[in-house]
Amino acid sequence: MDMSISTPCATGDASPAFERKGVAPIFGAIDLGTNNCRLMLGVPSSNGFRVIESFSRSVGLGEGLAETGQLAEPAMDRAMDALKSCATRISRYRLTGLSAVATEACRRAANGAAFLDRVRQQTGLEIRIISGREEAELTLESCSPLLRGAGSRALVFDIGGGSTELAWVRLCSGTPTLISFLSLPFGVMTLGACTHHSCFTEEGFDAMVETVEERLWEFEDIHRIGREINRCGVRLLGTSGTITTVASVALKLPRYRRPLVDGILLPGEEADAAVETLRAMGRTGLAAHPCIGEDRADLVLPGCAIFAAIRSVWPTAEVGVADRGLREGMLLRQIRGGGGRRREQRRHLGARPLASAAASPAG
Repeated sequence: MDMSISTPCATGDASPAFERKGVAPIFGAIDLGTNNCRLMLGVPSSNGFRVIESFSRSVGLGEGLAETGQLAEPAMDRAMDALKSCATRISRYRLTGLSAVATEACRRAANGAAFLDRVRQQTGLEIRIISGREEAELTLESCSPLLRGAGSRALVFDIGGGSTELAWVRLCSGTPTLISFLSLPFGVMTLGACTHHSCFTEEGFDAMVETVEERLWEFEDIHRIGREINRCGVRLLGTSGTITTVASVALKLPRYRRPLVDGILLPGEEADAAVETLRAMGRTGLAAHPCIGEDRADLVLPGCAIFAAIRSVWPTAEVGVADRGLREGMLLRQIRGGGGRRREQRRHLGARPLASAAASPAG
């Protein structure tokens, strides 16, 4: 297995100004997604940043969204509890900056903005809804170290809970430049509602693949990525729980280990075989698998269907795997942003002191 693009957990290049001053600013990032709520705190380092605290909880914020167009009260309660826990953790530090974003569930829900206003009032956290384009840009920023030496083009995909982002990228002197992006309204929580079939049947899985393929071919017709694959090669790089699960199965890991997964290059046929292995497990087998578990058993195959559609349209020889995403991209953007950006991010701490949120019961 080619491990040549394996990199440390902290990614990117730190701003040398922080090291010259001999200070240790702390930056924070919150990613409120359709399925998960995640927090990461880090300090700049020679490799980009060093993680000092990390938190992730499955909250299912997008549960029922496809049917009602609204965030459900139980889902909002779960997300609020997780965000209170984030606020409690943040209150232990003196942050230089905090970036907090929400993605597809809050983008799509009619009551998404109202929920985030409640979050601000109860926790002091100011969370902004970002576009699909910014989501793709942040993911690309976090994954850029894995694209060094990858050739002239890359296609980066992020299979999320409520949407899937693809970034078509030009690589010049190791610096990724976004050519175009695609944000699909299909994620591991929402794809099933678009097809109304069970992912655990052959018919249902194939219907999911076809639904996604139809949108991907539209993107292919515009950008002719397949031609670039045949002419000079394209690095296909995925980041999400789906692709890291596929990699874990391909590597036959007894339990998930990030250092063995983040940054590897999987031969395409091994990645495809791992998808078939996951399909053959059935729900009981997926729930029992140590790299998956009961909480994710219903989400793995919709993600695999999206991945299978990507592989069908763009069958590259290899697939890069990244265990990093929005949080890492947000931290790197703050670290590289300089003083003006840091002042902007301080406003995300909110007028309400975060210490007051620590008094709220953590989720």
